[in-house]
Amino acid sequence: MLKVTTIASGDLWAGAEVMIWQLIGQLRRYRDVELSVLLLNENRLAAEIRSLGVHVDIIDESKHTFIPLFWKTRNLIKSNAPDIIHAHRYKENLLAFLAGGVGNKAVLITTQHGMSESTVRQGIGARIKSRINQYLLGHQFNSLVGVSKNISGFFINDCRANPKNVCILHNGIKLPPYQLPTTRQYSVAGSAGRFFPVKDYTLLVEIAKCVTNRDKNIRFEIAGDGPERPKLETQISKYSLDGAFHLRGHQHDMAPFYRGLDIYINTSVHEGIPMSILEAMSHGLPVVAPKVGGIVEIIDDGIDGFLIPTRKPEDFAEKILLLQNFELRMKMGLAARKKVEQRFSAEHMAQQYYELYRQLAERPS
Repeated sequence: MLKVTTIASGDLWAGAEVMIWQLIGQLRRYRDVELSVLLLNENRLAAEIRSLGVHVDIIDESKHTFIPLFWKTRNLIKSNAPDIIHAHRYKENLLAFLAGGVGNKAVLITTQHGMSESTVRQGIGARIKSRINQYLLGHQFNSLVGVSKNISGFFINDCRANPKNVCILHNGIKLPPYQLPTTRQYSVAGSAGRFFPVKDYTLLVEIAKCVTNRDKNIRFEIAGDGPERPKLETQISKYSLDGAFHLRGHQHDMAPFYRGLDIYINTSVHEGIPMSILEAMSHGLPVVAPKVGGIVEIIDDGIDGFLIPTRKPEDFAEKILLLQNFELRMKMGLAARKKVEQRFSAEHMAQQYYELYRQLAERPS
């Protein structure tokens, strides 16, 4: 029996958390794998994993300083005695190393879901943490998983990791039932994510301004919330887009939101393999997105979406207006769904991780 412990924060319900939930849900199917999960917050991820029948331990990071958090984690790891510890994000990487790697035989794996903000804009404390994380990943972890090619490059170039310890495993999702696109007098273009600077939703409002100046029958929506909401509301009002641009807030069930769209838009400054794009494509939506990060590994320009090489709103607007052609929109949407089914399924993702776990567990220490 291969014992695998996942360590994650669980403070949010965003792309990384959805990926972890999907992965654990699929790994349950392997009868020679025993799963356990350690989360640092009691939140939606904990509830979703428990609903799968997988045991979840919570060590609340808001109630412990790092030293007690470390000791509780170490005791739990010692009790579970996992063969594999799979960590996600910086603090979890550090806990995995200190609690499971030092003096233990557990194999350490991390998955990097995206790139951090530039260290130039970080304070000295954040830069120190970043350096520690890079050292641990490059010298103490057995396997480094990047969800995209640019992240694998970060492991090799910034963390100085042995390329043999680095691999690329794309995220995957469960395919929803297909629903035929609707025909109506207007179309809806939308996006989903947290309202943080990296998502650059101010650009999406600029895009909406360009589009609605040329076609009043296109509406815009964003599902999500965050600290930049007041800024976006001000910008929407400034451009008199109140009737054409709606902020839908947090959606517990995203399926109805995607079903209500005709086009999906991403405006991020950088991305790994965005779960929201995969979800949109799985619902048969063509995607208009910037040519950055792992997005270029998902979308074939002109086939299942459009990649925009600039951050000019008029360049995004041109493709959105082009997709007002129903036949083109349907053709590209079907191609997008087919690609997810063939290359980005949750089953395929889990199989790749299972094979990696097995390979590492059987590797001589």
